[in-house]
Amino acid sequence: MRWRTRAGSILLALGAALAGVPAQAQAPQELKFGAMPLGSIWYVFAASFAKHIQAGLPPGAKVDIIARGGGIGNPIVVNDNKADVAFANVITAYWAMNGEEEIYKGKKYPNIRALLGGLNEVWIAAMLSEDYIKRTGNDTLEKALTSRNPPRVIMKPAGSTVPPTVRLIYESLGLSFEKYRAAGGQIIQVDVGQIPSMMRDGRADLYFESVSPGHPATQEVTLTVPLRFLDLPEKTLAVLGRNGLKVHPLPASFKGQNGPTKSADFGTNLIVHKDMPENVAYAITKAIIENRDAIVADNKAMAGFVARDAWRPENVGIPLHPGAIRYYKEKGWM
Repeated sequence: MRWRTRAGSILLALGAALAGVPAQAQAPQELKFGAMPLGSIWYVFAASFAKHIQAGLPPGAKVDIIARGGGIGNPIVVNDNKADVAFANVITAYWAMNGEEEIYKGKKYPNIRALLGGLNEVWIAAMLSEDYIKRTGNDTLEKALTSRNPPRVIMKPAGSTVPPTVRLIYESLGLSFEKYRAAGGQIIQVDVGQIPSMMRDGRADLYFESVSPGHPATQEVTLTVPLRFLDLPEKTLAVLGRNGLKVHPLPASFKGQNGPTKSADFGTNLIVHKDMPENVAYAITKAIIENRDAIVADNKAMAGFVARDAWRPENVGIPLHPGAIRYYKEKGWM
């Protein structure tokens, strides 16, 4: 397939430059990096990645971080050439490529490929305000969501992995968003940057989030609002496990946790379009792997990232790009 988009011409120029062929374009070239909105941990990660990726690209090239998107949306924007490289969740990349019915409505996005994975663990967390618990006595997730005094739920909007995962949580408890609202429950979906202030102002009671240790919005909320992390019920964990999430506890990482919290995680990988020039995919992979220690020093939530395992199927979820494969084979890891 010939690339006719602006993004395609940029990457062809970068690929030519990396191969030692003079590029015709004289202006600096942009590599568009799909992350999430300001305040999200993926935006923080992207800033660190961009620094090292840009150093591995030809002079004049720059990395432009896209401050929107999320685990659900990023595979779509990469598939459709609206971003050149992006973070995704292992599970959502797999769902997107295979057209998972509930989330992607059966539509497949076959043009995505992985560069690396195992970047960090991302858990679904349910945080209930101590004020709500004191008022109602509902101190478990099931009690709260099925009570006659349902909490006001707050989470990120569509495009994040959070809403479809919360929908699965509701279904595991015999609920739906529609039933919840009909029973008087309120579901608020806003950008992550608005959530801390809304929780502080007492406009929401139950906060669902995709978290890793050090997650900026979660840190802010838990340090300024008395919250309690809730274990997910066993029947909820069973449903999440059947839908591709990895069931294991969120380690004690935030104020409001008395110990590990029963949860499940999505995993994080880095994806590109299948038609990205091989030399560009190789350069990005090399830049991240060989600067692993510096990146982890900037992002403690990535401390578990093992470079030599970044190619493994369980860490990427979808096929690798040939440029990444070439790098891993050169390292002798494949």
